[in-house]
Amino acid sequence: MTRFLLAVHVLAAILAVGPVAVAASMFPAAARRLPDRSLPEQVTPEQVTPEQGTQIGGVAALRVLHRICRVYAVAGLAVPVFGFATASSLGVLRDAWVIVSVLLTGAAAGILSLAVLPRQDAVLARLTAGDSTPADAGGGVARLAMLTGVFNLLWAAVTVLMIVRPGSTTGV
Repeated sequence: MTRFLLAVHVLAAILAVGPVAVAASMFPAAARRLPDRSLPEQVTPEQVTPEQGTQIGGVAALRVLHRICRVYAVAGLAVPVFGFATASSLGVLRDAWVIVSVLLTGAAAGILSLAVLPRQDAVLARLTAGDSTPADAGGGVARLAMLTGVFNLLWAAVTVLMIVRPGSTTGV
């Protein structure tokens, strides 16, 4: 049973956290590449100029990246669920590396749910509201990029802890 739990835990981490990390990292760069950041949400094909065509595709890409982040963030809940089950099965719930991993995972989840996703929402709202101010006004996209980097670094630290397992007696 432990092998099954570990396999599901690792697969969930790869298939759920991986897409969030990549999509969240792509979002700020895609937002910066938009030529004109003010565009109404509903534009008819007759109203689209060649310059706006790039804008419409860019906003659509941002919406897709944001949807990937939201959907896979929910799917990512399986990672700690199966992680706890695996740690319990192995009898390592009180090991320091597991506790640190849980804390780092909680911090990453907090950054994603309380900072990254809401900032992505805000950037999309500005772009679709016809606001003429750039999406990066007030450091919005720059701060989003920084928070996304922190999110990814936390997951990298968790991954290293899961592999190295300081204090583990397995010899790995």
